[in-house]
Amino acid sequence: MPAAPVESKITFPVRGMTCTACQSFVQKTLDAVPGVHHSSVNLMLHSATVSYDAAALAPQTLIDAVNDSGYEAELPTTERSIAQEQLEREREDDAAYRALRLRAVVGLVAGAVAMALMPWHHFPLTRYALAALSLLVMLWVGRRFYVKAWSALRHKTSDMNTLVALGTGAAFFYSLFSPHDVYYEAVIFILALVLTGNTLEARAKRKTSAALQALAHLQPDTARLLRDGAELEVSIAEVRLGDTLVARPGERIAADGVVLDGASAVDESMLTGEPIPVDKEPGSAVTGGALNKHGLLRYRATALGAETTLERILRLLRDAQLDKAPMQRLADRVSSIFVPTVIGLSLLTFLLTKSFSAAIAVIIIACPCAMGLAVPAAIMVATGRAARLGLLFRNGEALERLDKVDTIVFDKTGTLTEGAPEVVAFDPAPGADLQRILTLASSLEHNSEHPLAQAVVRYHPEPFLPTTDFQALAGQGAEGVVDKTPVLIGKRDLLASRGIAVPHEDTHAAQGRTTLYVAIDNRYAGCFAVADRPRPSAAASVKTLQTMGLKVLMLTGDQAPTARAVAAELGIQDVIAGVLPAGKLDAIRDLRAKGAVVAMAGDGINDAPALAAADAGIALASGADVASAAAAVTLVRPDLAAIPDSIRLARTAVRIMRQNLFWAFFYNVVMIPAAALGYLNPILAAAAMSLSSVSVVTNSLRLSRMKLT
Repeated sequence: MPAAPVESKITFPVRGMTCTACQSFVQKTLDAVPGVHHSSVNLMLHSATVSYDAAALAPQTLIDAVNDSGYEAELPTTERSIAQEQLEREREDDAAYRALRLRAVVGLVAGAVAMALMPWHHFPLTRYALAALSLLVMLWVGRRFYVKAWSALRHKTSDMNTLVALGTGAAFFYSLFSPHDVYYEAVIFILALVLTGNTLEARAKRKTSAALQALAHLQPDTARLLRDGAELEVSIAEVRLGDTLVARPGERIAADGVVLDGASAVDESMLTGEPIPVDKEPGSAVTGGALNKHGLLRYRATALGAETTLERILRLLRDAQLDKAPMQRLADRVSSIFVPTVIGLSLLTFLLTKSFSAAIAVIIIACPCAMGLAVPAAIMVATGRAARLGLLFRNGEALERLDKVDTIVFDKTGTLTEGAPEVVAFDPAPGADLQRILTLASSLEHNSEHPLAQAVVRYHPEPFLPTTDFQALAGQGAEGVVDKTPVLIGKRDLLASRGIAVPHEDTHAAQGRTTLYVAIDNRYAGCFAVADRPRPSAAASVKTLQTMGLKVLMLTGDQAPTARAVAAELGIQDVIAGVLPAGKLDAIRDLRAKGAVVAMAGDGINDAPALAAADAGIALASGADVASAAAAVTLVRPDLAAIPDSIRLARTAVRIMRQNLFWAFFYNVVMIPAAALGYLNPILAAAAMSLSSVSVVTNSLRLSRMKLT
């Protein structure tokens, strides 16, 4: 009997990819492995993510398949965190960039020498010197192109390296045996200019992952461990759960924890986007990677390694950048047939024009790289900027979905409001002793964990008098004997059931408040007005969304009077109230059935079904919940101003993606015919091809600084 499928997922590095044709080939190779359900290969991050049946194949099989296809892959090291992996990739990218730069410079110098010798190319000695110089450049400066082209040929595929190797190789051998025309300087300059483009592209690519790099650098290498009263500086790997750690002023918090002693202001801006340092005191949670600004803090480690908030944010950001947006699929389909088509066009050009130069120019001008970089580059920059704003996109598709949204639905409690009810007024009965009533009421409610009871306790926190015979009355209130005095708190109906009359109408319900009535010694003593206050940024955010052309609705389980009062305060006209989670799900489905493209903003837990059903779910989550929210977009800090920012960012990012794809396609549509007609020589073709990729990445980098509109 076959083993039951075990769904698993792995992300591992893939080295050696230089263009989108490489990316497509590696992905096809992985998809062809029995047991693989889906794979996504990212050229920008040189990584592959594979969903597979762990009962049918081992991860090493995937690595072997990639290595057998001519590229380099290895299993991820389980001991290394994502931050460590990112820092290692950063070091590798720096080394690769320096190597590219050196070869490009050598190639350009050799090209200048060859160009200077060209007027005397008809002399045998000069021809031998040019041939020798070209061969040296091909073997050292351009070696990578020929090695990768040969590897691709052995595996019956082709990529950008095939075009460069074929073009320069044909030009070299043509020059070697031609009695008249020689293209040695073209061979050298083509290799030099393509490498120059690769160098500029590598430099620009490093900037697209700036957010990942910045987050990775937040994790300190060491921690101050308090043991037997002494401070020890240890490697972060030596810290264990429950250890007491110390953060001095100016040092970064080493791990997620809870403050035991001390007070300080902690800068969490790189993690949450919140620019103002957060005050910390005993009992406060601290996040690994945050910067301790002022006082000394002693804290207990509560999360380490992959479970820390920093690692979860890094994982979400990396996964979003690894994922492909739907827009990328068109470029992938074109790229899969691009290189063979270009080779065919080059042969056709030579047959029709008898121009070897034009045929070589057609091969060199064609560039699948720009198409492959058009969407991933924009996604990397956009998700990086989002992280700095306190936003985490789950994948590239979330950007495209959010771009199309025309309706946004808000949950009320915990989303538009703080989610913690507070007493906003107390109306004592005429002639009552105000302090006595408040002390008795808060003493009784001190025995209850109900949110409304805790609001009363916060309103009048101390002193608490001894309570006996306490009883919580489900859905009604509470009663007990406080300081030998009977006390009853709850709904109007509760007092009525005990024969206690309330001598006035409820004036608070119309304002969206909940009224708690108090009876002392079986006589009415007053009432509390309790309200869940709107978040400070709620009204302004709603107005901004409406100004952006979005329809805004409130969807809540609260009763209609309370919901409409809050909605009116925030400027929301459309309210759907009194619905359970299943009703919220039905409401979202109904809106979509009517043609609306819906974003749902909720707390990520109770609203999970509605978030999943929306075209784009937006979850408000604390740092601890950041990885578990069932939504396309997660707000790391509960600031609703980030929601308009997320939509603006998505609109801008999708616009940049479209621009990149347009220019990548336009470049090839215009330049290939121009080369075939003889308007471009091979050297100019190489320069133009290199600049096309650089321009796409540079255009994407504008996202990191341009104004979001």
